Amino acid sequence: MTAPEFSVIPASWPRDALALRSVRETVFIEEQQIPPEEEWDALDPPSHHLLALDRNGCPIGCARLTPERRIGRMAVLKAWRGKGVGMALLQQAIAEARALGWREVELSAQEYAIGFYERAGFAAYGERYLDAGIPHRMMRMALVLPPDAPLLRPADDPDAEALRATDAATLAAAALRIITDARHGFALHTPDLEPDLFEQPALLEAIRRLAVRGRGTQVRILVQDPEPALRNGHRLLALIQRLPSILLVRQPVEEADRQYAGAFLINDRGGYLQRTVASRPQAHGSTHAPGPCAQLAGYFEQVWNRAQPVQGLHPLQI
Repeated sequence: MTAPEFSVIPASWPRDALALRSVRETVFIEEQQIPPEEEWDALDPPSHHLLALDRNGCPIGCARLTPERRIGRMAVLKAWRGKGVGMALLQQAIAEARALGWREVELSAQEYAIGFYERAGFAAYGERYLDAGIPHRMMRMALVLPPDAPLLRPADDPDAEALRATDAATLAAAALRIITDARHGFALHTPDLEPDLFEQPALLEAIRRLAVRGRGTQVRILVQDPEPALRNGHRLLALIQRLPSILLVRQPVEEADRQYAGAFLINDRGGYLQRTVASRPQAHGSTHAPGPCAQLAGYFEQVWNRAQPVQGLHPLQI
């Protein structure tokens, strides 16, 4: 019995980043001339990834499912096109989306590939648009689940409010909503504690009220570079030092974790707010979206377990 020509396996970031990058750099950056800064984004770490491997275990294709419930970064090396690799990746991605309990999955299709996705059951909608100079259309597919299929991710609350931020003011309002909606705590992934955002009086007061609420409360903060906050006396530090068992702060130490470009805030009620580029105010989220929230929480947990406590944050002797 001969070995199959290729296989599709689950992958994760950063463990399989080298293999995923090898395919995407070849197809998107070298072949399609997409700028590298547009190819790599903050969605890679929390996404579910797939790798297609040849019989020797060499990567020949890839895809990802993002917290936004989209299939993306579908790529197959030129020598393997027309051999079923792309469809195998797509079908496995659809199966993963069903397993996550998604009711619908979307993707952004390059125009020449619309027929390929239509054969898998996707339908185009909306206007044609350019992404990295390449014409695209949005496509989506409803996922019909068997009536006895367990939902690994709860369906979104129909009464949930979408959160959108386009500037500093709307970003602060959305972050405040996630914090005030928290029952017992929240998790924050931030580049440097962002004083323009987290030193605002309303946000500081919301964090303080949550922190002193009572037993069972916990706030965890991953800060990539704590030095500016320590040097400049960030106003949140005093509260962290007063309540070190409730407000926990760690710093990522592994290079792949330190290169994360985004920022996000999640609470214990399924709410999330995410920026794919931390230096920009543009953000999206929801007051209750357990699927995306769970994916971000899973990534946060992995990095938290690898991170180290921030040095120089000594508890106040009170």
